[in-house]
Parts: sequence; C-alpha cells; structure tokens
Amino acid sequence: MNQLKSLLNKIEYKNYTIGIVGLGYVGLPLMWTFHQSGMPVLGFDIDPKKIQNLKNGIPYIKHLGTEMMEILANSDKADATTDFSRLDEADAILLCVPTPLDHHREPDMSYVEQTTETVSKYLRKGQLVILESTTWPGTTEELMIPILEKNSGLKAGTDFYVAYSPEREDPGNPDFNTAKIPKVVGGHGDEALKLATAMYDTAIVQTVPVSDCKTAEATKLTENIFRSVNIALVNELKVVYEAMGIDVHEVLDAAATKPFGFMKFTPGPGLGGHCIPIDPFYLTWKAREFEKHTRFIELAGEVNTNMPTYVVDRTMHALNTHKKAMNGSKILVIGLAYKPDVDDMRESPTFKIFDLLKAKGAEIAYYDPFIPEVLPTREHADWTGAKSIEWNKENVSGFDAVLISTNHSSIDYVELAEWSDCIIDTRNTMASVEVKNDIHIFKA
Repeated sequence: MNQLKSLLNKIEYKNYTIGIVGLGYVGLPLMWTFHQSGMPVLGFDIDPKKIQNLKNGIPYIKHLGTEMMEILANSDKADATTDFSRLDEADAILLCVPTPLDHHREPDMSYVEQTTETVSKYLRKGQLVILESTTWPGTTEELMIPILEKNSGLKAGTDFYVAYSPEREDPGNPDFNTAKIPKVVGGHGDEALKLATAMYDTAIVQTVPVSDCKTAEATKLTENIFRSVNIALVNELKVVYEAMGIDVHEVLDAAATKPFGFMKFTPGPGLGGHCIPIDPFYLTWKAREFEKHTRFIELAGEVNTNMPTYVVDRTMHALNTHKKAMNGSKILVIGLAYKPDVDDMRESPTFKIFDLLKAKGAEIAYYDPFIPEVLPTREHADWTGAKSIEWNKENVSGFDAVLISTNHSSIDYVELAEWSDCIIDTRNTMASVEVKNDIHIFKA
C-alpha cells in the first residue's frame, strides 16, 4: 500500500514518466496527449527513422501535423529512443503494438509477445504495464502476465501492476482526439485499476473503470463488432437495392430522419483500417475455445470481404456500357487510404480492388494526395513503389474509367466529372456534383 500511495503521489505531482512502446497511429497521439497534460513522456520504437523524425520535429503521420512534432522535439519533458534498456526509466509502460491476423485469419500475437518479452527484461518493482492493442479477452492475464513474471522474477499485483485499456483512435477525426475520447480501463486487481485510472485521469476527459482486464478487452471487441455487423448490413442492402433499381444512399438518408431506433451506417468498397476488418475475428477465434460459434460475426466478415469483388463487377458493367472490355482497359483508382483525409492505408480495401482488376487484365494507376508512393506493407508487397499520378486533365481523361474508392475532400470532383465519362462511385461522392448529361456514373 505504501508503494501504491507513493506512485499515486508521483502522478498527482506529474513526476510520473509515461513510457510508450510503438509510436504509430496509436502511440504517437497518446504520447502527445500525456505531454500536453504535463507528464514526462518517453517513446520507444524499433524504427530508427521514426525516432529521428520525432527528435527533429518532422511529421511522419500527416494528419497529426507539424506543430505537434516540433513541440515534442523541443520539449525537455519528451524523448524518444530505440534503446529499450531505458524502459526502467518509465513508471508506466504502455504497449501500442500491432495485433494483425495471420494468413489463416487467426490472431498474430507475435508483436505483443515479443514486446512483452523485451519489457520483462527491464521490469522493475512499482512499474505499471498496460496493453492498449486490441486483442482477445484474456490476453493480458493469460499471455502477458506469465511472460512478465517468468522473465523478471517479480509478481504481478505485488511487485508490479498490470492493466488493459483499449485504444479508441479515429485517425483524422476533427471532433475527437485522444484526450477527448473516454478511456475504458480494466486492472489486474484493485490497486492496478486505481493506479491506471489515476494516470489516465491526468490526460483523458473521462475514464471508465470496469471489473477486470478481460472485460475491458471484450469492450473494445464489442465496439468494433457492432460496426462490422452494421456495415455488413448496409453493404448487403446496397447490393439488393441496386438490383431493384433503388438508391441505398437515398434510403439511408431518409431512414436517418427517424429520431429514435435507427443509427446510420454507410456502405463502401469494403472494410479498412486497423480495427474493423481484424478485431471481430479475435473473438471468433477465442470463442472456439468455449465451443461457441460467432455466426453474426462470420457472416458480416463474409459480406464485407466480398465488397471489392462487387465493386469490380460493377466496374466491368460500367465498361461494358461503354462497349469496352475490362481486359486492356486503363483504370484510375482514386484513394488508397482506407478512409478520407488521412495517409493511413492499413488494410485498405483498395489493395484488394487493385489485385482483382489486375487479375482481369486491367492496367491500374491511382491518385491519392495523401499517399504519393506506396510504402512496403506486410500484405501487399507487389504494389510497393507504385506512385500516385499527377492530377490534371490530360492524365485523368486518358483513362477508360475512374473508380472512386476513397473520397478525400481535397479532390475536385467537379473537375473529375468534366474529365471522365465513366466513373464508378463506391462512396456516393458524385451525388452532390452537377454533371454533364452525357456522363455516366455507376454506383458501386
């Protein structure tokens, strides 16, 4: 109890150093948020380029901007390193590492395991370890704690503290940044919960304590499963209503006027980002241990996974309308990021669309003002090095069709309507654009 009281005092007087492992789309905003609250922050990453950019104030995540990076670079309360032996300088260690799926669509916990192994080498008494990565219920206590205890010789709940608090980042959302999004927190014991809650209270608008780590882990999965299932529903409706000659977007807009009992979700070309395409399958995998079948989750995954195929089929229909074959056609795809106005291309359905179009003999190019070049990815190495075209009439009008996969707001869609006479629109972007009578827009 004396140890806990001492640590709570450090938090109260903001002498409590926050260590953040993984300085990507989750870790970097978290580092900034704690820094803004007056806490000392120490970032860790295996990528020396990220550390160098952070120290020099150079942004590597575009939507976060330059000002934030410059402030962190010039602050005596912020530092970043690739030297993990400095983990013992941190009072709390927050793990913000990837939790992807493997080729069998099962959880790939290698990043969590490897990072936990590293933390365990430098773990000292009194430290708080928190996992923020989305994962299956039980990960913190069944996977992490045994590694931490075995390698350190310390005891969780007695010598050090462990908690789970899922990230809730929405890259590029102007209304909700890390500080403004309530934080769910589950602890391995009451003392860990009290310590983690006090720490997040210094920087986050609201903390939501729950009974244990697995409840917090399940909360995050539930949020993303809810979105996945509802997006799958409107994607399925889109296909059905198109066959009936009904505009699904008009239907959804009308339904959204009901002030109760309806929440609007928007169909698209497929799921992207680091959460919704992946996280539901973590529960599917874990449920098998209890001989339970997650039929809603699996059906939603099937519907959403098939959306790129539907988009390509609609593209073939659009080309046929213009008496052109897919094989040999030049197609411009707009938007490589998985959502508008960010440079985040993780799990973007555009890559699947690329692959399908190429397999059918189309020549592919893309335009994305946020992603001038495709950087290496784990899943889509074949497209590494591809470069965005320049946006001008000569370039755009040279394509047989233009497919809008992501609707960045900075793109001039009036120009697009003037320059192309075959547009496949997966985002209902062109609905607000006045077009020439002879233009052909196909919703997909």
